[in-house]
Amino acid sequence: MSEFIKSSRDGGVAVITIDNPPVNALSPGVPEGLRDAIQAEAARSDVQAIVVTGAGKTFIAGADIKEFAKIRAGERPRLSLNPVANAIEDCPKPVVMAVHGTVLGGGLEIAMAGHYRVAAPATKLGQPEVKLGLIPGIGGTQRLPRLVGVAKAAEMCAFGEPIAAAEAQTLGLVDRIAGADLLADAVDFARSVRGVPRPRTRDRVEKLGAASLDALRQQVRRRLRGQEAPLAAIEAVEAAARLPFDEGIEFERILFEQCLHGSQSKALIHVFFGERAVGKVPGLPAGTPGEVREAAVIGFGTMGQGIAMAFANAGIPVSVRDNSDQALARGMEEIRGRYQGAVAKGKLDTAELERRVARITPLGSIAEADLVIEAVDEDRARKRVVFSAIDQEAKPGAILATNTSSLSIDDLASATNRPREVIGLHFFSPAQVMRLLEIVRGRRTAGETVAAALQLAKRLGKTGVVVGDAPGFAGNRIYHAYRREACLLAEEGTPPEAIDAALTEFGMAMGPLAVGDLAGLDVGWKIRRAHADLRLDGGRYPQIEDLMCERGWFGQKTGSGWYVYTEGQTPIPNPAVLELLGAMDGLRRVASAGEIVSRTMAALVNEAAKVLDEGIAARPVDVDIIFVTGYGFPAWRGGPLHYADEWGLTAILDQVRQRHAGSDAVWTPAPLLERLVKQGQTFSEFRAEL
Repeated sequence: MSEFIKSSRDGGVAVITIDNPPVNALSPGVPEGLRDAIQAEAARSDVQAIVVTGAGKTFIAGADIKEFAKIRAGERPRLSLNPVANAIEDCPKPVVMAVHGTVLGGGLEIAMAGHYRVAAPATKLGQPEVKLGLIPGIGGTQRLPRLVGVAKAAEMCAFGEPIAAAEAQTLGLVDRIAGADLLADAVDFARSVRGVPRPRTRDRVEKLGAASLDALRQQVRRRLRGQEAPLAAIEAVEAAARLPFDEGIEFERILFEQCLHGSQSKALIHVFFGERAVGKVPGLPAGTPGEVREAAVIGFGTMGQGIAMAFANAGIPVSVRDNSDQALARGMEEIRGRYQGAVAKGKLDTAELERRVARITPLGSIAEADLVIEAVDEDRARKRVVFSAIDQEAKPGAILATNTSSLSIDDLASATNRPREVIGLHFFSPAQVMRLLEIVRGRRTAGETVAAALQLAKRLGKTGVVVGDAPGFAGNRIYHAYRREACLLAEEGTPPEAIDAALTEFGMAMGPLAVGDLAGLDVGWKIRRAHADLRLDGGRYPQIEDLMCERGWFGQKTGSGWYVYTEGQTPIPNPAVLELLGAMDGLRRVASAGEIVSRTMAALVNEAAKVLDEGIAARPVDVDIIFVTGYGFPAWRGGPLHYADEWGLTAILDQVRQRHAGSDAVWTPAPLLERLVKQGQTFSEFRAEL
């Protein structure tokens, strides 16, 4: 028997325990061991029923994702686990699956092969394979509709969101909700079904009635724009209603293989592992960093409010300060309003709303805070004054953080007597929602401070990426190159809406010009003026947004920017901006959608290569995760540098050189990009000298 499988007996009930820490993944040896254990117990005359459970905090959390990459690379053949599921389903004695924790993907597929399912109350069950660009591959698209119906199964497989145990019981996916002792209840349930005809899931047809999935397909195309796996999942589930079970399994296999060997699955698996890799920073001190038990936020505008909510949502008490009582009162009112909106949508209950609001204390002391973060206006002089004041009040050892998006961490640290504890925590708006936290390390920031910031990011439910201290850090500096070309395209004659449309069709969450309107064009204007000395001689500089800001057109906050915003109506291109663009001198031509994408992406990749070469970002995967989690880059393209590898670095460099030959200094080829092309390498093969 496999080392991952243990068997015991409770009267006439065999208990098979899967023990493959930490999440009982279906690594090689686990499914085979489970099959052998089922067959061994079925052969025993003193066993009348079987219970399968998982050791630790979960049943089976899914497949071992590392195996997918090995299969795609040809390092390991794909072995179908359908024979394992069939062996469980065909067992002559009732098999009860005692499930708890996160029963996802292959874990749910194995559970559905059992004859019954008993779940702990807090169990989550789902088929999230689409989040890796895949569909269920162990019969999930065929068994799930037989248990919950075609429409619900298609929804679960297309969006990949788990459901709670109570809903699963209502739908028929779970037979019983356990009490305090899952295993004892499952064993009792197993005793109660001894001698009862075994209900094989594959034989159930009562819920396979025809269901129109056209509306679901439209919803998927809208919400998961450009993604292939969700539509393939719907197609596979739909087949369950028209094909015999074995033919449905074969149809699922074909679609699964197509997805597995497609570019989107490769990209999404790259992102999956990338989000874990960015938290592992070489050179940090060993041991557990100090925990942030209390926090304080200085500045209670939009960003300060969002940061305070992020702490409150994570269960961390936070004191907040601002220049006036009115600002504090207004901020608390706006926070309550946002929480009430979540209650109205069913995402939060009233009791939890009150608990979160109670964790935010206006005018609270910062003397006991383990971390103090300033979120005042992006003004160097003001921030230095604030940092100096925090330094006087905060306790020894407290982390002093700034939410600046562009100012030097080293400069702000010099306003204190504790530069080792100063760090940048660049939250993205809205701070309580966006997953990215850019952790900016100054030259004198201690490794212990960086480690504590990474731990805090995880606790806040965010993806922390460590970057170096330079104007714009990593994310904004690279994104500026992308937006610069979008603005220049508009100045050259391409309609703003065509630029945004081309890039949203590419997969970006929003077009770059619409993003400017959302963030506030005045923010970038202020930064450009503060860093005017950094403009390259001979580099083209777009004028249009400066002209817009001079006229008070800041975007959504003023009702006009690139677009005109009228309440209750779809934004339309701003005629006044079009007039300004039409009056500009220079080339007048309309770029195609393909040119818009290739030009903006080439600029982005070239700038990212410079950021890597300068050590501002340590690894290509750091750039990829920054853009997927913070800038709306499509995860199914894997991030800009993964995408660049797929596109071809030679083609990118050719485009960069052509534009640089047009006497535009900002298109100077990145030395790293030139080296990689010369050496025949890709970004995935780049290793920085740490």
